[in-house]
Amino acid sequence: MRSIWRTLDRDLARDIGLVCLADGLVGVSYGAIAVSSGFPLWAPMLLSLLVFAGASQFMLVGIIAGGGNPLAAVVAGLLVNARHLPFGFAVGDVFGSRWAARIAGSHVMIDESVAFALAQRDTDRRRAAYWGCGIGLFVCWNAGVVLGAFAGTAISDTAAFGLDAAFPAVLLALVLPALRDRASRLPVLVGVVIALVATPFLPAGLPVLLALAGVLIGVAAKEPKHLEGAH
Repeated sequence: MRSIWRTLDRDLARDIGLVCLADGLVGVSYGAIAVSSGFPLWAPMLLSLLVFAGASQFMLVGIIAGGGNPLAAVVAGLLVNARHLPFGFAVGDVFGSRWAARIAGSHVMIDESVAFALAQRDTDRRRAAYWGCGIGLFVCWNAGVVLGAFAGTAISDTAAFGLDAAFPAVLLALVLPALRDRASRLPVLVGVVIALVATPFLPAGLPVLLALAGVLIGVAAKEPKHLEGAH
């Protein structure tokens, strides 16, 4: 582990540090929103330790706080985290061969740690970037959640501080990069339309699940091109 920190150069360490700081602040908002929405103090802390997936955690809190079914919240979180399956294939070489390292590495596998790893050219820098970012974010995120959770006990209205905007802001940040790709634009926009149309009529949580139909439309749109290329 010591060699990993030595491999990080100043510029890479600075970039990782800025990301950790930003995610720590988002963690503060998550903890405050969860507790002020009625969750017990320990709930956001335990979720952050065991799940460690900001988008899924925000989604679960948002769905349940809005009166949605807890099962729908769990299913939505699992589907959001399904992107980790291809992530594992992409960065599997940074984990090493020991099973303990693989378990720990999969736990800190998030968008940022994968992105930093894939941006590096050689294996040593990939490994250093992945573990440095993953461990740093795990510490900063959980520290932020603890601070936010205690702050949430004293905040009755998160909207007054703008903390309620953190949840849609996180989801928007995840969606915007996909809009740059023409192939991804259609399923994203279809999912948004489905969610907006279904929200006034369905319980909280179900519109999010129905929005995943956009993925099927995206796959169907690509299929004819694939068959055309085969001929």
